[in-house]
Amino acid sequence: MASLQGNFLIASPHLGDGNFNRSVVLMVKHDDDGAFGLVLNRPTGNTVAEIWKLVSDMASDRQDPIYLGGPVQGPLMAIHGLESAAETEVLSGVYLSAHKDQLREVVAAESAPVRLFSGYSGWGAGQLEGELEAGGWLVAPATAELVFHDQDDLWERVMHNVAKDILAPTLKSKHVPNDPTLN
Repeated sequence: MASLQGNFLIASPHLGDGNFNRSVVLMVKHDDDGAFGLVLNRPTGNTVAEIWKLVSDMASDRQDPIYLGGPVQGPLMAIHGLESAAETEVLSGVYLSAHKDQLREVVAAESAPVRLFSGYSGWGAGQLEGELEAGGWLVAPATAELVFHDQDDLWERVMHNVAKDILAPTLKSKHVPNDPTLN
């Protein structure tokens, strides 16, 4: 099994799980024991400043949203670009932190890209592989640029890139008719 860490899972219309409709999940960990990721495109109605005053003795004026990382409850976590506060490197230039001291440093850093998450997406051993085999997810390489993309169209952007990769071989061939029934 090849690890999907550092890749995107893009929910396909065949997934059938409302928790992930049109979701893009950054895979943080994937091994024989299971998988763990964070949904990147589910902002909540809360800001970092609102939540931070509930969990820290330090104030923050950050107005970026807190994201719903998935249906599993868990600690507050951050994906960020601040190597000095990294607990884990997810992919080049993208780090994960959940420890309070690292989160404090991340929230205070005004120049580094940051996304804070409540909850996460988790799969037991073999569960994600079954969903992939059933066509519930598409996989695409993640980039720091897309991880920190602030637009509401992340699913569309990533899905468009996947579609281009799938269709690229047919677009280059002169021998593929526009109507495949003509084969």
